Amino acid sequence: MLKLISALLVTLCLAVPHLVAAEKPLVVGMELQYPPFEMSDKQGNPSGVSVDLAYALGKYLNREVKIENIAWDGLIPSLKTGKIDLIISSMTITKQRAKTIDFSIPYAQSNLAILTNPSSGVKNINDLNQKGKKIAVKKGTTGHVYAGKYLKNADLLVFDKENAAVLEVIQKKADGFLYDQLTIYKNWNKHQNTTVALLKPFQDSPEYWGAAIKKGNTELKTKVDAFIKQAKSDGTFDNLSKKYLTKARATFDKLGVPFFF
Repeated sequence: MLKLISALLVTLCLAVPHLVAAEKPLVVGMELQYPPFEMSDKQGNPSGVSVDLAYALGKYLNREVKIENIAWDGLIPSLKTGKIDLIISSMTITKQRAKTIDFSIPYAQSNLAILTNPSSGVKNINDLNQKGKKIAVKKGTTGHVYAGKYLKNADLLVFDKENAAVLEVIQKKADGFLYDQLTIYKNWNKHQNTTVALLKPFQDSPEYWGAAIKKGNTELKTKVDAFIKQAKSDGTFDNLSKKYLTKARATFDKLGVPFFF
């Protein structure tokens, strides 16, 4: 009797594939401290462009999505150890990072920009590269890397949190804060009386964002790349832009600055 039941269960599972154990949830790591891309809503639930993008990826893969909120400097270690399956957290594709993790094809582009204050006298990136100037950066970001490499005449102030760096500029303890254009725009929009946003690109080429994937996981990378290609053509990114970034996009277009998507 037991053999007959076992045989029937095997036959049933083969005939109805969805009865086989479902695939594990797709665990996506991000730091929920970067609105409107990665943030939490009033109820504490993950929200933002990257969150919606992760859920759209899960739908594409037919997998449940679990968002893990992880501090920025813990994201890559969590990926390497298998705590998460991938990172979607506005992460710039760099040669240094690509030594230890893989990236999807780019899904967005960005440039560094400067948040300064009216009394600093800073009009461009060269004005920051002067003795006596102080530059605030968030630890581990491309702004941190850029300042350390190209702005060696200035003093570097390194912070763990974006808000701390912005506060230094507002209080005139720093002459500039380097971060991506949207963050600079967002902080200027909140503090228009005490800050100035210099959004024009000063790098030779833009930075590109990609989903980070564990080194060697070519199967997942192939699927994520295919999803990004489809999302660019089916209106997914346009819809995300309209939902979260309408005002910012209008400002960028007015300034003639290329937008993220």
